Amino acid sequence: MATTEKKLASGPGWQVSDVICTAGVGDKPFEEQHLSFCVAAVTRGTFRYRTRQGTAMLAPGAILLGNPGACYECGHEHGAGDRCLSFHFSPAYMERVVADVPGAKRLGFAGPRLPPLPALAPLLAQAEAARETGDREAFEEFGLRIAGAVVAAATGSSTVARAPSRRDQKRVAEAVRLIELNAERPLSLSELANGTATSPFHFLRTFRHVAGMTPYQFLLRTRLHRAAVRLRASDEAISTIAFDAGFNDLSTFNRRFRREMGEAPGACRAKRTGGRGH
Repeated sequence: MATTEKKLASGPGWQVSDVICTAGVGDKPFEEQHLSFCVAAVTRGTFRYRTRQGTAMLAPGAILLGNPGACYECGHEHGAGDRCLSFHFSPAYMERVVADVPGAKRLGFAGPRLPPLPALAPLLAQAEAARETGDREAFEEFGLRIAGAVVAAATGSSTVARAPSRRDQKRVAEAVRLIELNAERPLSLSELANGTATSPFHFLRTFRHVAGMTPYQFLLRTRLHRAAVRLRASDEAISTIAFDAGFNDLSTFNRRFRREMGEAPGACRAKRTGGRGH
């Protein structure tokens, strides 16, 4: 077997893996079987993918589609190796996604792949960056957003969202309060959705519409804001502030803080009122 698979993150009904294949032109194509719905974004290399839905040549940016129980074959007649971000969803998980995509009725993919979708390009770039930086918390949202976009594109359904109702706005407000009260601990999208009695996909779409960002982006921004306040107001070690804010390691905190705040945590501390830290 010329393929290695590393699980990056998982939750109820979903999993994402980094799949690397080193097969070359002279290697015999191998056959496997999808155990669940598969939505795999090709990030490097090319390969031929054949399943009962058809045959396609996949290149970076393309989305491989697989249905549970379907056998498939991959080959590398035109070049060696490839790499994919492979999302796997249980039938029950995908059924909930399909139910929440306007106009979508079919559970299952009719074709073997989708071409590169401009609407998905920024999201796939974020997911690939998360793979490189080890940002496991973000993958639950990435998987759900990719699943919804792929279902919409594969079925040709409309993605125009209706205006959020007062009930939706109330649910988002409740989720915001939950995040504010628990920002220092891991908060899954499923937990937030359960707290509002909605499906994760509907909750994610509604939250983005009402708040202008995803729940994870709001959680991250809350953590960083609180850390910035403590950096300016106390002499605690930067590592202590980072861990208390909910970050698992200092390097991730430093990178995120610089990206969001435009400066390193140490530089932020040096600007404290009264000149302390200079």
